[in-house]
Amino acid sequence: MALDQSFVGRSYPPTDPYEVGREKIREFAEAVGDTNPAYTDPEAAKALGHPDVIAPPTFVFSITFKAAGQVIQDPQLGLDYSRVVHGDQKFAYTRPVRAGDRLTVTSTIEAVKTMAGNDILDVRGEVHDEAGEHVVTAWTKLVARGLDAEEGQA
Repeated sequence: MALDQSFVGRSYPPTDPYEVGREKIREFAEAVGDTNPAYTDPEAAKALGHPDVIAPPTFVFSITFKAAGQVIQDPQLGLDYSRVVHGDQKFAYTRPVRAGDRLTVTSTIEAVKTMAGNDILDVRGEVHDEAGEHVVTAWTKLVARGLDAEEGQA
């Protein structure tokens, strides 16, 4: 069943603040194999002009994808999450995410389309700090796979 086009432009309430911790940044950098000292050493980060360690660019995915859960779980949208695969991800930064940031995310549905029997959903996550300043925008593309020939027609 195709997703409802009228959801394009719908925004969901901002998330509760997420406090970015040094240890979370270190764990993420280690998990993705990035050894940049600005991610683990406060002095190295300060030498680059940051007040504390900064997060790798893809770190913010963990909070923006969680925020997109409001979209995914919206029963009126009708997305079958059991059929969803992650299609694409991109980020546009105003400044790096830093240890100590308290970030909120507001998710908005940017596009809904059907292609080759698959529903494609584009969600934009606007990330702001505690002062309300923009930090990063993240775009997530989700693809709900259509039913294949063995399961019936999409």
